[in-house]
Amino acid sequence: MTALTDYDALNRNRQRHQPEALFLHRQAIAELQDRLSMVNRTFRQPAIVSGFPVIWQTAFPKAEIFPDQDTLEVTPKSCDLVIHAMALHWANDLVGQLIQCRRALQLDGLFLAACFGGQTLIELRAALAEAEIEITGGLSPRIAPMAEIRDLGGLLQRAGFALPVADSARLTVTYRSARHLMHELRAMGENNALANRLRHPTKAAVLRRTEEIYNARHRRDDGTIAATFEMIYLTGWAPDPSQPKPLRPGSAVTRLSAALKTQENPLKD
Repeated sequence: MTALTDYDALNRNRQRHQPEALFLHRQAIAELQDRLSMVNRTFRQPAIVSGFPVIWQTAFPKAEIFPDQDTLEVTPKSCDLVIHAMALHWANDLVGQLIQCRRALQLDGLFLAACFGGQTLIELRAALAEAEIEITGGLSPRIAPMAEIRDLGGLLQRAGFALPVADSARLTVTYRSARHLMHELRAMGENNALANRLRHPTKAAVLRRTEEIYNARHRRDDGTIAATFEMIYLTGWAPDPSQPKPLRPGSAVTRLSAALKTQENPLKD
């Protein structure tokens, strides 16, 4: 399988990140902590898969942190909670990452993930693509592909999770210009680390044209431009016999009319 991500480049990018730019990680942490507060259980053996260990270790001091490499170092059946933290969009094998997380869980262990969804940076993707085709006559890989929410629920099932749930939230963030947005992505450690990326700087003419297109389509009344970040949250459980299971069709013992306290009228032939 051809690699999507150059992990050496990705790690270099992450090492140059600016802590104040990790606001989306802080958003994900707050959301996951809120979801955990609604689970009636104390997790004693948590693990977190992340390329940004400091911010996640600070939020979950009892968790063991594992880097998001192709083969996770976590021991099978050693955890009662696994969080995959803002890294699935860089995975060379997304289903493989989910399977490894499920295998790391004990029976009835909980899996949570926060990741970018397919609507993330749709404005920048379109402007960059149009500008590059117009200026150079070609198109090069620049932003990592991100899964759609409709696909991720199915991938949780393929990975063997019980009771899978996927939901999303869109955030709109404003910047002074498209150039400032691209600088922010670099500060986040999220600049281009695709394995088949161009290995030379982007032409200045492409960047200027990108700004022109972005401004024309997405400039707000206050002079700023808008950028979309789609946050997808995944939940799944390691299968266990104690978990609720759907009834087989036709196995109900109470008629629907009785449950609703209404009269049942048979259909006429």
